[in-house]
Amino acid sequence: MPELNRPVTEVAAGILLDQDGRYLLGQRPAGKPYVGYWEVPGGKMEAGETVFEALQRELQEELGILIDSCEEIMVLEHDYPHAYVRLHVNIIRSWQGEPRGCEGQQLSWQELLADKPSVEPLLPAAWPMLEKLKLILN
Repeated sequence: MPELNRPVTEVAAGILLDQDGRYLLGQRPAGKPYVGYWEVPGGKMEAGETVFEALQRELQEELGILIDSCEEIMVLEHDYPHAYVRLHVNIIRSWQGEPRGCEGQQLSWQELLADKPSVEPLLPAAWPMLEKLKLILN
């Protein structure tokens, strides 16, 4: 649980899965905490937004795609030094457009069946997301 008076930041996270059994990671750009770390795409939810609406907005901004739907697989809380976050983790199987780094970030498609991602370091909260994804899909 967060410390008293420490706000919880609601975050929508979208694991893009392609038809080849790969998922997408993005590298955090300069100007953000944990610069250079790899993460699942997504971002902070705005007041009144649903998880789907937040993912539509964030993935349009970050990746230039329009998602068709999402499927929540878990809610995860993580206490980072800069923020206490509640992550609404979703699988996204259908979208329009080709993902690209619209904010200058690098992107990397990863093999779901691999023991671990080929890029590092990963944000700490990304590990349980990927473990849950493998449990669901295997």
